[in-house]
Amino acid sequence: MNILILSANRNLYSTRRLVTAAEERGHTVKVMNVRKSYAVLSKGELDIYYGDHKIENVDAVIPRIGASLTVYGSSMLRQFEMKHIFTPVSSLALVRSRDKLRALQILAKEGVAIPKTAVAKQPTDIESLIKIVGGAPLVVKLLEGTQGKGVVLAESKTAAKSVIEAFYGLNANILVQEFIKEAKGADVRAIVVGNKVVAAYKRQGKEGEFRSNLHSGGHGLPIKLKASEKKAAIQAAQALGLKVAGVDLLQSDRGPLILEVNSSPGLEGVERTTGIDVAGAIIEFIEENYRASKVKNRDKIGA
Repeated sequence: MNILILSANRNLYSTRRLVTAAEERGHTVKVMNVRKSYAVLSKGELDIYYGDHKIENVDAVIPRIGASLTVYGSSMLRQFEMKHIFTPVSSLALVRSRDKLRALQILAKEGVAIPKTAVAKQPTDIESLIKIVGGAPLVVKLLEGTQGKGVVLAESKTAAKSVIEAFYGLNANILVQEFIKEAKGADVRAIVVGNKVVAAYKRQGKEGEFRSNLHSGGHGLPIKLKASEKKAAIQAAQALGLKVAGVDLLQSDRGPLILEVNSSPGLEGVERTTGIDVAGAIIEFIEENYRASKVKNRDKIGA
C-alpha cells in the first residue's frame, strides 16, 4: 500500500512510529505537511498539490492534524475522501471531536456517561450554574483549551464565582463541570482502534495538581481496564465516528465517565508506558479495512 500521513512535523514521535510500523509491514509511506498543501477543484477534478507536485497513487491517509489546523486540515482530508481514499479518521469525525461542546452533546445524546456539565457565556445567575453541576469544588474549562491548558479547579463557591467571572471578562466560552473527587487527580487514556481497546494507561497528576496530562507534569502507569471501561471507551469513539481514538475517562463511584475523545492521540505516552505496539495496531487496522473499502467502492461502481 501507498500510505500518506498528514503531519506538520515528520520528527514527532507518533509520526515516526507510524512510518516505521508501516514500512516494517512492506508499505510505502510519505509524510506531508498539510499546512503546505492545497486543493484544486474544477469540473470532475478534486486534486491535492504539494508545491507543484500533484499527490497521486495514495491508498490510505492517516491524519495527524494539530488543533490549530483543524478547519484547513479537515478540508484537505475531505478532498481525499471524495476521491475514495481510505482513512481511519473521517473529516466529519475529526471536526466533531475537536469541538468540545459538540462532542459532549453527541456523547450525551448517544447515552455515553459524562461528568455533569454546563455550558455558558454570561449567565445571569452564577450561583445557580454552580449548583446545577453539584457545587464546589468544580472544574472550569476553556472550550478552546488543549493538553490541560485553560483548565481550573475551583475549590470553593467563592473561588468558582471569581474564576467564572474572570473568564467572562475575557469574553471566553467555558464549560463548568462537576469535580470527580474519587478520581484522585488521575484519568485513564484508552486507545481505541476499530471496535476494541488496544492499550490503556492511567495518567496520574503530580503532587498538588489535579490535571493528569503528561504535558502538565503527570506520569503514566500501566492499567488493566474493567469490561465496563472498555465498553464506555468504544462507545464514545463510535458515537463520534472515530475508528482510531484516544478516549480519556475518569474512574468514578458510578462507573466510567468520559472526559474527552481525541482524534489524533499521541502514541509516545501509551507505548512507552505499556510496551504495546499501538502504531502497528493502527496500520493493521488500515490494512484490513482498506481492502474492505476497495470492495465496497468497486461494488458501488458496478451497481
